[in-house]
Amino acid sequence: MHLTVLFIIIGLAILFDFLNGFHDAANSIATVVTTKVLTPLQAVIWAAFFNFVAFFIAKYIIGEFGVADTIAKIIKEDVVVAFGANPSVVVIAALSAAIVWNLLTWKLGIPSSSSHTLIGGLAGGALAATGYDFSAINSTIILTIIAFILVAPIIGLIAGNIIYIITLNLCRNAKPHKADSWFKKLQLVSSALLSIGHGLNDSQKVMGVITFALLANQTAILNTDMDSWILNDVFHWKNWFITTNSKDIHDWVPIVCFSAIALGTLGGGMKILKTMGNKITKITPIEGFTAQTASAITLFFTEHIKMPVSTTHVITGSIIGVGMVKRVSAVRWGVTISLLWAWILTIPVSALLATAFYHLIILFF
Repeated sequence: MHLTVLFIIIGLAILFDFLNGFHDAANSIATVVTTKVLTPLQAVIWAAFFNFVAFFIAKYIIGEFGVADTIAKIIKEDVVVAFGANPSVVVIAALSAAIVWNLLTWKLGIPSSSSHTLIGGLAGGALAATGYDFSAINSTIILTIIAFILVAPIIGLIAGNIIYIITLNLCRNAKPHKADSWFKKLQLVSSALLSIGHGLNDSQKVMGVITFALLANQTAILNTDMDSWILNDVFHWKNWFITTNSKDIHDWVPIVCFSAIALGTLGGGMKILKTMGNKITKITPIEGFTAQTASAITLFFTEHIKMPVSTTHVITGSIIGVGMVKRVSAVRWGVTISLLWAWILTIPVSALLATAFYHLIILFF
């Protein structure tokens, strides 16, 4: 039964990762499509490719998956077990809540954060399993992530503002038509960097969930007798699932997660693209380049400090920062305030959903 639950978790995690790519695809391609540098189809292929390139950067250049390690530590497994609860059921509830909220917000065209949906789900599931004992979750990590709901877009806003002002000064003598031509080409670079940042940050969140599930099921894995199975005789399958800590991540985990988010990106997300394109502020090629570059820098920074943030929040902040350089009224603040409400509600709503799912799922265990 334990291994069946583990495989259910892995399946749900991959589905969530796919939906994350599908839901968040517009974040990295909205400006490049809006400025007509690429068609929507070309843009999602471009973004999906660089989502997967992020795996090689994390594996061979950065040398670690720091965001995954942070996510794996959100739930305190020993506390959950001490309450007689099954950590795996907590994760199933969290993933179920995250998937439902992702599908609902996608249907409504709301660019909410897949990342915070998952984090709220993990917290809600753990609290439900322990009778709402807050010692079951790592409050320091949760509160820091909540703080970055505001910090991340502000960093993006400031970066977008500064980079746009610098870029305008560098190009002040250029002819508008020629400048547009330059920045349409440069947007290919900036959107690639943003897609890499998206892949680095978002894929690792699901890696953290799978790693937590593997750690919670080590006893069941080690005690399972499958010596006669061809999977064990030929592929030595147990070695794929045996792990000792949240930093000991097998290669198949990131490969599967980065592939799933890349395939999800190929699915598009055109509803949200409309909101992230011109509804916040009208975007030109130079502004699209600036917003994407600022967002990519912000995501690389948060990856460096191992902080899971929302790509949605970052790119929104960057677009606002660019719009404010022209004039404050260039930003459609009504749309922005609606987005802010979606951000604020995501964690508590997904936590409540996970609580409901936990009480439902526990009936079958």
